[in-house]
Amino acid sequence: MHERVRPSVLAGTAWYPGDPIQLRKTIDHYFANVKLPSIRGNVRGLISPHAGFEFSGQVAAHGYKLLSGYPFDRVIIISPLHRLFSDGYVTSSASFYETPLGRVPVDEESLGTLSKTIKLDTISYDNEHSLEIQLPFLQVILGEFKLVPIMVGMRDIYSCEDILRGLLKIGRDKKTLFIASSDLHHIANYHEVVRSDKKVVDALAGYDMEKIRKVLAPSDCTVCGKVPISIVLDVTKQLGANQVKVLCHTNSADITGEKQAGQYTVGYLSAAMIQG
Repeated sequence: MHERVRPSVLAGTAWYPGDPIQLRKTIDHYFANVKLPSIRGNVRGLISPHAGFEFSGQVAAHGYKLLSGYPFDRVIIISPLHRLFSDGYVTSSASFYETPLGRVPVDEESLGTLSKTIKLDTISYDNEHSLEIQLPFLQVILGEFKLVPIMVGMRDIYSCEDILRGLLKIGRDKKTLFIASSDLHHIANYHEVVRSDKKVVDALAGYDMEKIRKVLAPSDCTVCGKVPISIVLDVTKQLGANQVKVLCHTNSADITGEKQAGQYTVGYLSAAMIQG
């Protein structure tokens, strides 16, 4: 049978290294710089940023290092779509996602189950960075796992009951991890990003879905993965998570030092949904 492989579209570019040794070394370096907080309970999900490693790799490492020792063997990644228009849910027709660290098998059985609950469009090619950028971290920290890749188009944040039902069917296993891929606000004003991102961080801390959606829903909210965030927070809460732990929060201007007026700035956050 012909193997359908979704090749990396980011490796060897400004997004992340293409050499497997250098890629692993880069991620290990990020992990070495993370001092984890004391967490009481079990991780059920993450919110992780998706800029190039230079900008958000260290932030992402805070969430992924937390997974060390966990027996996750299936990862459901819900990401936004940046370059392909859709008003629904999209997945890849590939059997494997490939990075310089090897191939990640797609859990086609889970996608089949999910497609009975939602309209899931399948595409043969995509260049979506927000899903792929998570994979090298997962390969380093988990080793082998199956992937359920779901990309979300222009959905209303209040109209995701269909996918929630589907995810609850396939995601009850304690060895399943949920990830929402998202950066925070994108605004050409450093101080506005700081102010707007603080509202999101404060809402997340209370894990009140009504308040979280109220912060994310407005049309002027430029959090690109606000629907994936809402979905993952909701499903992990329904599966028993009862706290959100913000692990790291910064923005591109804090990293580059370029905070002058008019400078395009993007917020980054790593957070974990904890049961316990």
